[in-house]
Amino acid sequence: MHIKRYTIASFILIALMGWVGTFSDQSVTINVFGVVLPPLSIAFLVMIPMFFLYIASVAHIAFYSIIGSFKLRKYEKDYEKIIDSIVDALLGKENRNYIFKTPRYKMLGSLVDNTTIFPNTLDSASIEDEKIRKTVKIIEDIKNTKIVDMKKLSLPIDNSLVIQNERNRYKSGDVKAEDFLGYPDKYNKQLLTEIYVDFVKTASLTAIESYKTFMNKEALFNILSRVNSDENTLVISVESLIELFKMLELDTKDYLDISILLSSGMIPEQRIKLFETISDEKDEAMDAYLFTLFDLEMIAPADTILEISQPDEYLNFKAYQALREHHENFNINLFI
Repeated sequence: MHIKRYTIASFILIALMGWVGTFSDQSVTINVFGVVLPPLSIAFLVMIPMFFLYIASVAHIAFYSIIGSFKLRKYEKDYEKIIDSIVDALLGKENRNYIFKTPRYKMLGSLVDNTTIFPNTLDSASIEDEKIRKTVKIIEDIKNTKIVDMKKLSLPIDNSLVIQNERNRYKSGDVKAEDFLGYPDKYNKQLLTEIYVDFVKTASLTAIESYKTFMNKEALFNILSRVNSDENTLVISVESLIELFKMLELDTKDYLDISILLSSGMIPEQRIKLFETISDEKDEAMDAYLFTLFDLEMIAPADTILEISQPDEYLNFKAYQALREHHENFNINLFI
């Protein structure tokens, strides 16, 4: 109940009772501990307890009104927290731990704190809350390859939205690859590797070697595809290639794939030298060396290697060698 309205109603009732009492001429003399008070009219005596009753009832109403306002304030604060929690869940923030004081929000808050929300067809314009609407709009823009200023959100570099936003910046040409690769502490490592894979398709050998810490197999094969190619030709020495190989843990299949890729572009002498040098250091490259020799019709060196090998080694190449000795011509690619 509103205290102001209650006060007006109470005073009207008290005044009404006093007015009714004026129609009676009766009065009462009160003796208090032997002291005789002046005669008081009955109307006045009726108004006094009603006034004290009003004071008591107002105090009662005010007390419970204050308690109710405190409870309401708790709900309002928890509502604000749940909104912030939903925003953090939308942004994919980690280590969320909001403390809720009302039972209704404790369960919901605990659920949201341990959830990442991925809006699909949600339209930001239809959301009433401003914080959530702005957050969903940011997500929509990033998904639509737009560039968003995310500095105020204080998200880590490994956040998926931050990564996609930086990817949008790179693909739009807003930031050059060197501006990413030159500052590895500012950007997600996976993103930098992805940019490097694209960067090596056209970059100079000097630039490729400058950022070779981001080397992976996909980037390596992009580099090799440029060796003596018609487009974005890359001139690279055997020594430089070996240094790039050392950046990765390559297995037998990888070296075979490299030899196949280089077969269409690299000079035969350079290709032989490359795999001869690598096979001296890496046993995993011997299959690729044998393949290279047979592919280039360098039969004598290949036969020498097979002759000194163990009986259970390079059985596929030994089968190819035996077929050749019987004048059976097969493509070496069938034996790898």
